[in-house]
Amino acid sequence: MKLLAIDCATEACSVALFEDTVLLAGECRVLMRGHAEAVVPMIAALPDKGRSDRIAVSLGPGSFTGLRVGLAAARALGLAWDVPVLGYSTLALVAAMARQQHGQIAVSAAMTGGHGEWFIANYDAAGAELSAPASYPPAAAALAAQADLIAGSQAAALVAQRGSGQAATILPDARALMELGCTGWIDPPQLIYGRAPDARLPEAAR
Repeated sequence: MKLLAIDCATEACSVALFEDTVLLAGECRVLMRGHAEAVVPMIAALPDKGRSDRIAVSLGPGSFTGLRVGLAAARALGLAWDVPVLGYSTLALVAAMARQQHGQIAVSAAMTGGHGEWFIANYDAAGAELSAPASYPPAAAALAAQADLIAGSQAAALVAQRGSGQAATILPDARALMELGCTGWIDPPQLIYGRAPDARLPEAAR
């Protein structure tokens, strides 16, 4: 059973091909932008052009554009190959990567959001979600993060804001997907925005 993983949710763009739980090949690039141009060639460079029996894609929260790029690529390949598409939380993967590095302890994930805010979610030592991903200004994010270990792109900034804790600066990497275990799948995949959309309907339309 082969699985293709795609993660375009943040400034990192990564792909990975697994057979059962074994990583066959993968790549992670920190691009900041240009995920749409990069992700398909990255998949094509995998063994057998990434052909798999199922596809997993990061659902966010993260960059609105990156999330849509990743999900569109996953759905297009799923349709072409006639295989199922599953999703996973960006912050859950970051927390799982932190547990792999620091041991099975509680983790708060802190990732860059929009408009100067940070996405925060809390996970227990087994990886269970204690609070759903949400977007906060930095001061409120420091209060929302419950664990001593903070992981993510804003880990160091949050620890400095809070004045306590341990920071693990981590970007999500599809090659680490198996750290999520068998409980991390979201089916059917629905994007996790973490905050309300910027665009709003006019009052009359609402």
